[in-house]
Amino acid sequence: MPWNDVDTVLLDMDGTLLDLNFDNHFWLEYLPRRYAERHGMAPQVAREGMIKRYAAVRGTLNWYCLDYWQQELQMDIVALKQEVAHLVAVHEHVPAFLATMRRQGRRLVLVTNAHRGGLEMKLTLTALEGHFHRVISAHEYGRPKEDQRFWEQFRTKEPFDPARTLFVDDNLDVLRAAERFGIAHLRAVRRPDSRRGEVDTGEFVAIRDFRDLMP
Repeated sequence: MPWNDVDTVLLDMDGTLLDLNFDNHFWLEYLPRRYAERHGMAPQVAREGMIKRYAAVRGTLNWYCLDYWQQELQMDIVALKQEVAHLVAVHEHVPAFLATMRRQGRRLVLVTNAHRGGLEMKLTLTALEGHFHRVISAHEYGRPKEDQRFWEQFRTKEPFDPARTLFVDDNLDVLRAAERFGIAHLRAVRRPDSRRGEVDTGEFVAIRDFRDLMP
């Protein structure tokens, strides 16, 4: 990283700072199982039905919206997340990286598509919020990070120079949107979920962990 050219560091949360194992387990295993119990279904049938529902809204704000899924499934999603909250974990070397960025005087902003209900739970459990100058949920703007209109609105509230900004995210569609917006320094994440293998990061340079970005 050409750190002399970076004033602002924008960071995603799930899969980037936090292990995506929690979310993968919750949405693909735990929630379908609890839904199956409620409706007297086979867990695999419930899981297949859930995956179809997820795919129908993928990339939209509803995909990330706990209120949407609570209404859609008639289940208390936040309460269910609390039942497996012990799985929430910070990726290795993240706190040291954040502390270094603050010490060097760069502005740190958490920029996530996560709904406030899940976001607040994770910030409480991980104690990461204190590292950031600002925490932004895309729900505040009514657009996900995949949408150019999110970035346009975000910049009016959080002035930054895209040419002097680093953005790290595990979602390639989000990184492509950020690239179109003009953010100069982009990094993907090689292994968002510690329980799974490395992923294809397409055209983006990727980090295996935050040691790869340490000045």
